[in-house]
Order: sequence, then structure tokens, then C-alpha cells
Amino acid sequence: MKKLLIATSIAIVSINFLKAQEKGDVELGGNFGVNFSNLELGRNDFNYSESRIIHTIGFNIAFTGEYYFSDRWGIKTKLIYDQKGWGNGFIDNYDTGERFITDFELNYCTIPVLANWHFDPNRNWYLNFGLYVGFLIDVNLKDISNKNELMEIFETTGIGLAFGIGYKFQVSENKHLFFEFDGQSGFNSIYKENNGENITNNRSSFNFGVLFSL
Repeated sequence: MKKLLIATSIAIVSINFLKAQEKGDVELGGNFGVNFSNLELGRNDFNYSESRIIHTIGFNIAFTGEYYFSDRWGIKTKLIYDQKGWGNGFIDNYDTGERFITDFELNYCTIPVLANWHFDPNRNWYLNFGLYVGFLIDVNLKDISNKNELMEIFETTGIGLAFGIGYKFQVSENKHLFFEFDGQSGFNSIYKENNGENITNNRSSFNFGVLFSL
């Protein structure tokens, strides 16, 4: 909860910065979407499966704001509830020798900061890129009841590359709807202790949302 409050505070500061700019050059809104997540597995035996990339489906919901500093470029930020994870993983109980097959769901509060390029004359199509920071909120495992101890295994903060492409269209004087594809590629390992290669979160999503011009 503390990490969620910190992330929300960062997002509010970012949006307040946007609102302080010239009126008419700011858009605020929100979106929801379907996530397709995967885990890039290295040579770490923990939760290793047959595939190096294991996919799972989740969702995201986000608040977004953008400040235009020219007719083609803007700075965009989001506050995202972001479901990531992987399927068909396992946990070994070294005391009993048992192995539990389970799906991992890692829920994050993600804040990307993006340069947003509107590359057609009407500023409808856009392409963005930048960095994100993600704060781990909780970990859910299918058919596993003792989940709290697993929070100690994972890094609580992740950083990575964020990018996307989208299209928005006007529905009224101050309102736009938009569709977009966006992706995230993690830099740091999701585990606190990792004896092999980095094991990173990656996800792509298809989003639909609304924007209001101020």
C-alpha cells in the first residue's frame, strides 16, 4: 500500500505539472486494455520451465496526461494498474521434495514518462517512447495459499523501456477517443537473488481510451 501511495503521489505531481502549462495544450484521460505478458528466462533454475518465454493474459487500467510543447511533440505520462506474469511455472518445496505447478500473476503500479510524436498533419497518429518505473503491489499464484512469503523473493521496483503507437479521433470539441498498442521491456531482474542471467518482465497491450482537452 505504501508503494501504491508513493506511485500515486508521483503521478499527481506529474499531472499537476501538465495542468500548469498553457491551457489548450494539455490532454487528460484514461484507458483500459488487454495485456499479453511474458517472462524472459535465463539460466536460473527457479521457476524454470521448458520454454524461455511463457505467455499469460491480464489487463491494465490507466490514467494519462500529455502536454504538447509543439504541434507535433508532447510529453506523456501514465499511472497504470498493470498485470504481468507467466503461466506454467513451478515452486519447489525443498523440505518435502514437492513441486507445485502454478501460474504467476504480478500486479504493478507502473509510471511511464514518454516522448510522444504526432506524426500526421492532424495529430491523430502518434508514436511514443521513453522509460517506466514499476512498483510491485502484490503477487497472486493459482492454487497456492501462502503467497505473502513470495513477496520477499521479488524485486519491489522495476525499470525498463516503454514504447507505443496509437490513433486518436475527435468525437466532440474537447473529447477524443483512441486506440493504441503499447509495450514494456524490463531492464532489471524480477528476482532479488539471481545466480543466472537476468529474468525480466515484458508485456504488450492493446488499449482503448478517452482524452479530454483542457
